[in-house]
Amino acid sequence: MDYAVYVIVRVVLCTVQTLPLRYCERLASLLGFFAHNILRIRRQITLDNLSHSMPQLTPAQRSNIARDMWTHLFMMLFEVAHARRRMHRTNWRDYIDFDNQQRLVSLMLNERSTVLVSAHFGNFEIAGYIAGLLGFPTYTIARALDNSYLDKYLKTFRAAKGQYIVDKDGAAFDVDHVLKNGGTLALLGDQHAGPKGLWADFMNRPASCHKAIALFSLGQDAPMMVIAAIRTGKILQFQMITNRPFDPAEPNDITPTVRGVTSWYNNALEQMIREFPSQYWWLHRRWKGKPRSARKRIRKAG
Repeated sequence: MDYAVYVIVRVVLCTVQTLPLRYCERLASLLGFFAHNILRIRRQITLDNLSHSMPQLTPAQRSNIARDMWTHLFMMLFEVAHARRRMHRTNWRDYIDFDNQQRLVSLMLNERSTVLVSAHFGNFEIAGYIAGLLGFPTYTIARALDNSYLDKYLKTFRAAKGQYIVDKDGAAFDVDHVLKNGGTLALLGDQHAGPKGLWADFMNRPASCHKAIALFSLGQDAPMMVIAAIRTGKILQFQMITNRPFDPAEPNDITPTVRGVTSWYNNALEQMIREFPSQYWWLHRRWKGKPRSARKRIRKAG
């Protein structure tokens, strides 16, 4: 069954690769409308997340963002299918722009280890591909897909230009080796960390965050930057947006604690997402559960 699913996915991707990009855009728009308006996939979760995060918007505006999010997801898939055939070291400027190229390059060329934080926002798969394409290898912690054939295919794409995958299970040793040897660790900062995670405000609600992200930076004096590859209108047209990095070794106005750093990168992600809301994965359950203090108050009130 896994192999059958893999074959179907590869056939779909091969078909997409034969299409001109303008047709891929139209198809993504059509599929986005179909997923949101007809199939109504995770519609209630998506609209609920949007209503909490952007209460100032009308229901119609939130519905439009939800539909555009689905279009974005399909465009992500099509971009991954086309990237290796179209984006090369000689023509990357045709596809990528930077909001502050000097800031990013200076950080990546630093001999110290570096922590890059992104989210399920923009095309994070392309962001890793672009970094490798420009000669900056990164190491990313990721859980293996249940389908081993698809997992191998996705890892092949990620590693094509120098993005190395560290398996989430037993990652501590590999991550420690990367950071101690001046490597670059790339992480998604909006993964749900469960009831024992560190709860920080994100998009108007407390969200459980992994403490390890801040510890990677603080423990190794590694500068941290928030980064995202944002589509700037047309398919395969991106801008790499970044924020001013946090450096534990330099004086700054960020509290150098796990909570302080976690709040800092969550606030940076939130600002980016609010600027480009249709490129965030509102369908995933980022805000599951409640902080322990809130659960205690609920039990007492009951």
